[in-house]
Amino acid sequence: MVEDAIPNTGTAAAGKRELRKRLRAMRLALPAAARMRAAEAVVPHLLSLAELRSPGYVAGYWAMHGELPLHVLQMRLPAGVVWCLPCIQAGGSLRFAPWRPGDPLVSNQFGIPEPDLSPDALLRAEDMAAIVVPLLGFNRAGQRLGMGGGFYDRTLAFRKSAAMPPRLVGVGYATQEVADLPVDDWDVRLDTVVTDLEILDIHAASPAGIGNPEPR
Repeated sequence: MVEDAIPNTGTAAAGKRELRKRLRAMRLALPAAARMRAAEAVVPHLLSLAELRSPGYVAGYWAMHGELPLHVLQMRLPAGVVWCLPCIQAGGSLRFAPWRPGDPLVSNQFGIPEPDLSPDALLRAEDMAAIVVPLLGFNRAGQRLGMGGGFYDRTLAFRKSAAMPPRLVGVGYATQEVADLPVDDWDVRLDTVVTDLEILDIHAASPAGIGNPEPR
């Protein structure tokens, strides 16, 4: 089911607040069994992407608040693909740290586990072959609605003007699709959206096509 567009509130900020409230409640209401089925279903789609089949750094996330889990994907990554988790930095941007099950973790200010590494051991977004990001909502033009902290948009602001890696892959449940999303100037568009039902390739997957093109 595609969620209807919200009524016109006059501002993107107000529209996003209303949509976040609705979509977050819907995501939290998903049974655990449905989340686990979705975790299995997205793996073949994600592993069809060249960036997740070739040696390099791939950033994921630690699932919280009903987000689609990625533990199944991490266990099935090919040799040479290094799994990373985001770490919040001063100023509200992200760096990324390699992590394997059993490595030490600390909780950030939101209670989300992060690898316990020194700042000089962290990697930049530009070092990633792909960044897999969680979704509250998405549309078929590759627009993403997150939790509202702006961490990914700040971190990936260079993608607004430069056609370059990493590939930005939004992952969520098919029920999180909306007909339209309020958009701000700083919002960074996804290259690919993967759900439990399908994979949406928003851009031509060549390095020259990576960026924020008009939807096909």
